[in-house]
Amino acid sequence: MTPIELHVAHWSAWSPRLPDRAAWHAWAGIAPPAASDEIPAGPALLRRRVGKLGQQALRVAWELPESRDAHLVFASRHGEIGRTVSILEALARAEPVSPADFSLSVHHALEGLLSIAGANRRGHGAVAAGADSLWYGLIEAAGCLADPQCPSVVLVYQDEPLPPPYDSFSAPGDESVALALVLARSGGTALKLSATPVQAGDCEPRPGEALLGALLRRGSAVARGERHVWRVACDDAGA
Repeated sequence: MTPIELHVAHWSAWSPRLPDRAAWHAWAGIAPPAASDEIPAGPALLRRRVGKLGQQALRVAWELPESRDAHLVFASRHGEIGRTVSILEALARAEPVSPADFSLSVHHALEGLLSIAGANRRGHGAVAAGADSLWYGLIEAAGCLADPQCPSVVLVYQDEPLPPPYDSFSAPGDESVALALVLARSGGTALKLSATPVQAGDCEPRPGEALLGALLRRGSAVARGERHVWRVACDDAGA
């Protein structure tokens, strides 16, 4: 794969172990930010009827003001998987499917809510590419930024282990994480992404933590997907 380059202007992230910016900075071994770490809850529209991880994904996206006007890309392996399981269980019991579960189970439902809450009339897209979803989300964002009419993209990534009865299909490295990045053609932190075919013995860190670690430390990281080993390198690019 020919390396691609994007530029990260701002970011926000959440995980059960690392719920705010201070925790992410401490995890990365760098000085914490001076500003408040608290992520705003956002409008009620972004909290009602949405699953726990979906709420966190919308919260970290809402923290970035650009989410009200930038092109949106959501990347997730399973999306609101709890909704899908609920639908399957209702069908197995020959019961009616919940309209809320049905409407919010589609892969682009969360970004639809985000665009409504922020009155964002720009386009949005959803990416589902298994264990490679985060990285293909970055590729999708790079494609959007190739359009001169698209100055910035907000990429939102969410992932979590599969719930019962499908949890046996979860991989050891599966993580619960919500991550939002403001991506542009220049400025901020340069992020270079490349990929090679998977080979035996390649490392397999969590993709969200691999990307955030490289971004915070201005370093590099390697993450193994289903078909590719992804290499990401970050350094200050200037304004």
